[in-house]
Amino acid sequence: MSGRLKKKLYNAELARLQAELVEMQAWVQRNGARIVVIFEGRDAAGKGSTITRVAQYLNPRVTRIVALPAPTEREKSQWYFQRYVPHLPAAGEIVLMDRSWYNRAGVEHVMGYCTPDEYHRFLHQAPLFERMLVEDGILLLKYWFSVSDVEQEKRFRSRAEDPMRRWKLSPNDVMSITKWEDYSRAKDAMVLHTDIPEARWHEVDNEDKRRGRINMIHHLLGAIPWTPVPHEHIDIPERPASGGYERPPREELGLGLVPDHAAELS
Repeated sequence: MSGRLKKKLYNAELARLQAELVEMQAWVQRNGARIVVIFEGRDAAGKGSTITRVAQYLNPRVTRIVALPAPTEREKSQWYFQRYVPHLPAAGEIVLMDRSWYNRAGVEHVMGYCTPDEYHRFLHQAPLFERMLVEDGILLLKYWFSVSDVEQEKRFRSRAEDPMRRWKLSPNDVMSITKWEDYSRAKDAMVLHTDIPEARWHEVDNEDKRRGRINMIHHLLGAIPWTPVPHEHIDIPERPASGGYERPPREELGLGLVPDHAAELS
């Protein structure tokens, strides 16, 4: 990959792509399409920040971000894929999955949170599950975000020193440094078993986050068979003449005004 993408070029292209995402979302609504986009990859590989850029201008009633917490004891007793099914899209919806059922092939397997039988059962069932989704009409896109060990450690240290982003650094994240090769082997096995014609894996080189975001969004827009839809013209009516309403004093309504903190800044 070339050097870091210049900020001016990045901002201009990101704005153009985000405008296309809005147009694509309109097509999804108009045609009742169902889309699932899976974001997987190394810890600190930039999945979350890319999802933020994808969803930034989209309608949250149409495009949902799904980031499930650790399973409850009840969920652990269910069929593994069961907890994900309620989050699948209905007609006219897009679901962006910040990690997904592939937790079992990655962190659960490497950290010993599942048994070997559960892990191998997942590798067998995941392609079957995904084929059923695609057969039913869901468009399933899977992205793996890659980053080097040097860049990952750099991002971890940056998070640890930043009080605004320290919450992103978990004990499991830190352990991933010591288990780099284990995660590499797990990723290789996962791709080998689950890269199927109906739902291929697409790798995003995210060493430079700007380039990675642009490349991923551009690919997403090209992978969905959308076309522009006509926009309904909306007339903004003239405001009618006043009917004599007078706003009562704020104190009579019991409505407190938020203090003007901004005035103190100047």
